[in-house]
Amino acid sequence: MLRRLLWRYLRPYRWLLVGVLVFQFASAMAMLYLPSLNADIIDKGVSRGDTGYIWRTGGFMLAVSLGQIVAAIVATYLAARAAMQAGRDIRDEVYDRVSGFSEREISQFGAGSLITRNTNDVQQVQMLAMMGSTMLVSAPLLAIGGIIMALRQDVGLSWIIGVSVPALLVIAGLVIGRMVPLFRSYQVKLDAVNRVMREQLTGVRVVRAFVREVIEAERFRVANTDIMVVGRKVGSLFVALFPLVMLVLNVTIIGVIWFGAIEVDAGAVQIGTLLAFMQYVGQILMGVLMASFMTVMIPRAAVSAERISEVLASRSTLVEATHPVAEQPRPGEIVFDDVTFSYPEAEHPVLAGISFTVEPGQTIALIGSTGAGKTTLVSLIPRLVDTTGGTVRVGGVDVRDLDMERLWSGIGLVPQRPFLFAGTVASNLRLGREDADDGELWEALAIAQASDFVSQMEGGLDARIAQGGTNVSGGQRQRLAIARAVLRRPAVLIFDDSFSALDLVTDARLRQALWRELPEVTKVVVAQRVSTVTDADVILVLEDGRIAGLGTHAELLATNETYREIAESQLAVEAGS
Repeated sequence: MLRRLLWRYLRPYRWLLVGVLVFQFASAMAMLYLPSLNADIIDKGVSRGDTGYIWRTGGFMLAVSLGQIVAAIVATYLAARAAMQAGRDIRDEVYDRVSGFSEREISQFGAGSLITRNTNDVQQVQMLAMMGSTMLVSAPLLAIGGIIMALRQDVGLSWIIGVSVPALLVIAGLVIGRMVPLFRSYQVKLDAVNRVMREQLTGVRVVRAFVREVIEAERFRVANTDIMVVGRKVGSLFVALFPLVMLVLNVTIIGVIWFGAIEVDAGAVQIGTLLAFMQYVGQILMGVLMASFMTVMIPRAAVSAERISEVLASRSTLVEATHPVAEQPRPGEIVFDDVTFSYPEAEHPVLAGISFTVEPGQTIALIGSTGAGKTTLVSLIPRLVDTTGGTVRVGGVDVRDLDMERLWSGIGLVPQRPFLFAGTVASNLRLGREDADDGELWEALAIAQASDFVSQMEGGLDARIAQGGTNVSGGQRQRLAIARAVLRRPAVLIFDDSFSALDLVTDARLRQALWRELPEVTKVVVAQRVSTVTDADVILVLEDGRIAGLGTHAELLATNETYREIAESQLAVEAGS
């Protein structure tokens, strides 16, 4: 999985990687050449008192060192550039895939997990790409080349290398083998921390209203402690790995000095050769250590690559038609033909046997108890989810056959929880139509009964809106969302319980303005208050996912017991208040 992911996203930058390999090769060869020059200075220059040779060889050695530094810098720069661009491409594709998900896929992964996968997981893969491309050449060259060069200096001490390198590999293998499950667990715990944090930030008002600060703090403490425990175990393994590696390195150097001194005393080896051998042993162990470090990074990156690939491999249930239809012969018409909708593995369908027709320009109101399926029903119209049975037609065409952009461009949706983006009043309204001028913005605000409070805000249309619209009230947020949908001038307007935060007077004025200014627009209104739906052309009563009544307000009061109970209960409450 990791190999395929890296190959897929690094392939466009293969020429950068070729440059990395070339400069890393040059850097490693320079490092391998330097100990030999150092040995020559000591054995041929210092021992003979040849100052000229020392200056010439030393100058050449300095030039090689500078070349090695330049090559390493260039290689690191090219590797970082290739890795960062590959990371950008992965994030772009993950974002594109997630933005095409239906509510079902987003719920399956969880918003917090999707954010983690597109940030932390991509960062792990990105870091491996950068470190791997810089160490891919240098680590084996230093290890293998160091062995060859060390043998050229002194074959008699080579047995030390034969002992130290396998010992280092065994230590690294034992430690890394225990890290793989820990890295996988760490990413899951990180998802949990992000999920809890996101829930608490989003629902901060609920937390405070129900005085659950202590309980929620405990939830976060548990999630935070869980990730700390896993991170501590990973850290303990790192703490154990590097001291053990340094122990092997130091013991190896001591062995070289000890047994090398015996050979120097016997006249079999010169001091410069012994020092060069020590440097090559250090380079060999450095190469093995670099390879071990890479091996440590691979398991975590592999887990992250697996999580990223899960997102990229997921297909949205909202599949674009092979030959999408762009034209709608009857704009504004909505037809439900024996529609059924069920969530995966649910025992009972949310909707069953739903059939009705809304003519262009008509207003249909949906009313029913909580959980009756009203929001699910209106979600089928803009195809936020797909039916599991039956057909939904908008403009005379099955929504599954319509071009998605064409479908969405003809629908204005005000969701149950209206969301405003960080920016200004104008920037939020122009999400409905980018080319709208200020006059059109004020017109939409007037229809939505929002012009009064917007004109009183500092800056008017340029007044600042915080992320989520947290600096305006719930009713103001609803009216701005309604104005945004109205500005779109679509063929169908959907209001999913969008008047719930409004007082009765504002509710009535807003509906009158909508009916008066947009007579040609088909309106779908989900409401809890009977007073909101009385003037609708047709009212659809939902009960347990099925149609319990269909008709005008007067007809339903006369013939439908469910609707009459809802109306009478609300009238009784209003009379009692």
